[in-house]
Amino acid sequence: MCGFAGEARFDGGPADVAAVGRMGHALRRRGPDGSGLWQRGAVAFAHRRLTIIDLSAAGEQPMVDSALGLSLVFNGCIYNYRDLRRELEGHGYRFFSTSDTEVILKAYHRWGTACVDRFLGMFAFVIAERDSGRLVMARDRLGIKPLYLAPGKRRLRFASTLPALLAAESRGDDPRDPPTDPIDRSIDRVALHHYLTFHAVVPAPYTILAGVRKLPAATIRTIEADGTERDHVYWTPRFSRDATLGAGPDADARARWSAADWQEAILQALRRAVERRTVADVPIGVLLSGGIDSSAIVALLAAGAAHGGLKTFSIGFESAGGMSGDEYRYSDLVARRFGTDHHQIRIDNGRLVPAVGAAIAAMSEPMVSHDAVAFYLLSEQVAKHVKVVQSGQGADEVFAGYEWYAPLAAVPREQAVDAYTAAFCDRTHDVMKQIVEPAYLPREDVSRRFVADHFAAPGAETALDAALRIDSTVMLVDDPVKRVDNMTMAWGLEGRVPFLDHELVELAAACPPHLKLAHGGKGVLKNAARALLPAEVIDRPKGYFPVPGIRHLEGALLEQVRAALTSDAARARGLFRRDHVTPLFDRPNDRSNLGVNILWQLGLLEMWLQGLPRA
Repeated sequence: MCGFAGEARFDGGPADVAAVGRMGHALRRRGPDGSGLWQRGAVAFAHRRLTIIDLSAAGEQPMVDSALGLSLVFNGCIYNYRDLRRELEGHGYRFFSTSDTEVILKAYHRWGTACVDRFLGMFAFVIAERDSGRLVMARDRLGIKPLYLAPGKRRLRFASTLPALLAAESRGDDPRDPPTDPIDRSIDRVALHHYLTFHAVVPAPYTILAGVRKLPAATIRTIEADGTERDHVYWTPRFSRDATLGAGPDADARARWSAADWQEAILQALRRAVERRTVADVPIGVLLSGGIDSSAIVALLAAGAAHGGLKTFSIGFESAGGMSGDEYRYSDLVARRFGTDHHQIRIDNGRLVPAVGAAIAAMSEPMVSHDAVAFYLLSEQVAKHVKVVQSGQGADEVFAGYEWYAPLAAVPREQAVDAYTAAFCDRTHDVMKQIVEPAYLPREDVSRRFVADHFAAPGAETALDAALRIDSTVMLVDDPVKRVDNMTMAWGLEGRVPFLDHELVELAAACPPHLKLAHGGKGVLKNAARALLPAEVIDRPKGYFPVPGIRHLEGALLEQVRAALTSDAARARGLFRRDHVTPLFDRPNDRSNLGVNILWQLGLLEMWLQGLPRA
């Protein structure tokens, strides 16, 4: 929907409006339709708007309700805002807009921080209380919308992207004026360890920069006027068969459900999730890969659309290294079946390589998956047709679609950590010692410790449950979901992910593991989808979003990576051991345990660091 930024001072001084304005300007691609800047005393907000709901000026942000003494910046969409508005009107509230933004303000005034429990949607927001000086910030349950923080002794800055935080310190007007509490741009060793071992996933609150943090998903942070803060985690899914997912006969009878009962419940939950994400005052399209996940979304949306009215979009690349670059066969089949207004987007290598730098610049954090560049190029074209798209991201993590899940089903719970790290991590701590210079190496295997702590928490019954929980609440948040947000919003396109509807996630978490593992993974979803899709789509081999020109490094892209890793900036930083990196140029397609191109993983991090805004 947009991007926002802000600052709160704790030393009695006024907020730096110029710095907040620079952050807002850095977010302009997330919100090309309008901008706003607000300041009162120690707090300032900036906002960039993408008009989706209430296209009028009444929906502009920052939104201030003087009668309630509240100001707000918000990114996302509250899908049930109309129902909440009617409820709030019943309590005597009067509205000056038809936006979901105003519903958040009134809901917070009525229910306090418990308002988040009532929100169905994706969101990151910050509310400033006029009378107390308090700030309240929150992120949605699955972390679909981002919120980055740069804490300091005298102030806190926050923004929808990490580069926007750094833009606050780009003081071209007077470089002699030193920034207040400058951001520590050194490499965070824990985050680097995660990046190189935990499949490039850097869990919150860490980022690769020591001075920047992320508000974790499903978290409310309350910050008092003096800077003291407290967190509340308001949602944690239970991955066990005794999970109570709500009142009513279904919750009581769930233990007796047959496979057919589970299929019907999941289909209905997915139907609700897709329908919720049609809330908009602009048309909605679908990113159609041709896999079961996006195809099911198309089937459900097409049922309610006028003939040919639903726009769908597929992307394809040139083949490379023996890999096919498209899955048009399946996406075309689905588009014909449901009569969509389908757009095939073909990208040749002449367009691919130049786009790599732009895609990296759009990343809030370094993201290794070649899908990022694909989403970037796809979003560029899709944004010419629609402002909102639904995407099938998340189904593999929620419904056990990856190949490493099935072996975990037979692993005793006490051996789950070893089995998971062996299957999911790119390399061991010992191998990392061969790559990273000693100054950047943590003393212990912090990534394995993170997994062990996560697996030890209550609420995950089996080894597979523990793996699905960490993948749904950590890996998913800081890899695929972040990828979709960054690359779509780089073109002013809002991506919605129905498979991350929290009620659907809760239902899938409680579903017996053997039903999810059936038919090579996602079995319960595949069986449920048979009521919607042709067997050729459901029973096809598992596909991936292919970008062969990146997965197989050669030619101009290989030279781009080489230039980054051998540059003066890389040598001065001294992240990687030269005796490890240099031989990789002769073996540019060596891969990690999990199939990541090693040279690309190292080169992308260096390219991302070199592209950050300078102080």
